[in-house]
Amino acid sequence: MSVIHKLDVSRSDGDAQNTFSSEGTAHGTIGEIIAELLWHAGVDAAFGVISIHNMPILDAIGRAGKIRFIPSRGEAGGLNMADAYARVRGGLGVAFTSTGTAAGNAAGALVEALTAGSPVLHITGQIETPHLDKGRAYIHEAPQQLEMLKAVSKAAFRIWTPDSAAGIVQKAIRIALSPPMGPVSIEIPIDVQAAMARFPKNVSFDPNPVPPATDDQIEELAQLLRTAKRPMIMLGGGARNANESATRLADAGVGVVTSTNGRAVVRETHPMSLGAFNVGMETQELYDKCDLLIVAGSRLRSNETLNYQLRLPDNTVMIDCDPAANGRSYKNTFFLCGDCCDVLNRLAERIPDQISTDPRFPDEISAARDNMVARLRESVKPYTEMIDTLQHLMPEDAVWLRDVTISNSMWGNRYLRISDPRNGVHAVGGGIGQGIPMATGAARAAGHRTVVALVGDGGVSLSLGELATLVEEKARVIILLMNDSGYGVIRNIQDVQYGKRRYYSDILIPDFNKICAAINLQYTQVTKLSAFPEAFSTALKANGPSMIEVDMTQIGPMHHKFSGPPKKTT
Repeated sequence: MSVIHKLDVSRSDGDAQNTFSSEGTAHGTIGEIIAELLWHAGVDAAFGVISIHNMPILDAIGRAGKIRFIPSRGEAGGLNMADAYARVRGGLGVAFTSTGTAAGNAAGALVEALTAGSPVLHITGQIETPHLDKGRAYIHEAPQQLEMLKAVSKAAFRIWTPDSAAGIVQKAIRIALSPPMGPVSIEIPIDVQAAMARFPKNVSFDPNPVPPATDDQIEELAQLLRTAKRPMIMLGGGARNANESATRLADAGVGVVTSTNGRAVVRETHPMSLGAFNVGMETQELYDKCDLLIVAGSRLRSNETLNYQLRLPDNTVMIDCDPAANGRSYKNTFFLCGDCCDVLNRLAERIPDQISTDPRFPDEISAARDNMVARLRESVKPYTEMIDTLQHLMPEDAVWLRDVTISNSMWGNRYLRISDPRNGVHAVGGGIGQGIPMATGAARAAGHRTVVALVGDGGVSLSLGELATLVEEKARVIILLMNDSGYGVIRNIQDVQYGKRRYYSDILIPDFNKICAAINLQYTQVTKLSAFPEAFSTALKANGPSMIEVDMTQIGPMHHKFSGPPKKTT
């Protein structure tokens, strides 16, 4: 049942004639109504770029003083910030853009939020309604903007009239928060934003419930698990709230492997866990012997299944809140449509504390993990000790945030442990350059906790302006910049697949020391790995953000050249 909230909001500027009541009789501008709705939806921060086409809303947010608005330097950055904020906080992220070109700038970041399943509300402007959709080339108008937003969002709406605004905003928030979650866009013509309307008396933002799996389905799965000798569970991002029940299954003898987005649902040091080592040859050998695989909340994405060539057990059960997931990537024995947390809770209640697994199974899990870790450690030399130092010094509750860069693909996505599913944030969709703005949003959600952002020089070059936002916000962020002076992964792919013809991958890289000096961002360069422990310890003591640039051109490349997502080998 939905929780109904009564609006009881008062203007902070003392304008008595516009005092808002909870009776649904007072009036305010649409901007003021939206500001209050966001506050009652639990939003304490929003991101984006102010413009003439969103001023009525942002002016209302500023006057109310309840929600902190964090100005990004670009629309894509603002959406990235809202996305990371939503992931770390576990609630709604909000971003504002202007219309036309500005809304288009946000499209890539919306794709990232859609891929990651992040509940983000994107509010953008539109030109005045008398000129809308007339094809007059009115300044700032983008033909078919709403269709563009629909293509990169879970849903998109236009608010045509003031009286419909409150209802559409509530609906958009509800859709964003309803599993499978994702970004929802609203475009609002500027004249509608400034128009007056009545405040709603009661509002509701509760997500649409996922119909529960039946008791018979749960019992059928429990019976399979009770009799399995080598059962495993693959945990994806959709299982991030199932820590307790998933851990109970692991304690009972179920082997655990996770997607990158499902890391730490079960602690990564658990003896039955492979962590995110999900495509190694040892993992394949375990799957080949596995007599039951439960896939919970994972999309089985291409880069985590060897482009769908990873062999899953014949007896595979899928649990997902989205009915469309049934057989979408792999065939399954049967499919349970339901919330992963609910299904795994009910499943864990039906199995004994210890199921009758093959007594050799735990040792095989441990050996597989140890072999894959050892191979990874060898492949990332000479950076192994630096990574160990980072693991040792990084606070246990820190947020580990990663952009697309060689270091993340090699070790950041799976080797450095995190303590909670919401402490891991990465560019799920594989788009470069999102790490710096994501760090700002993550830091706002993390509060006093530290955010460590692993980025590359190419990615930082794409979002240099957002460094200023980090400084302005005094965010507790340590930027770990692995600088190989160009698009390193592209060069590696060119070496392997294109006869070492390195077209366009060697680019001019800025002097990051000078850039940091220009905006008062604490900076340290590491040219010898022996200097890393002191550099990181110093950064931990900073009152605001800092950058540690690791000069890979001086230290040298890793032993293994990463040349794209892993592929099946014969």
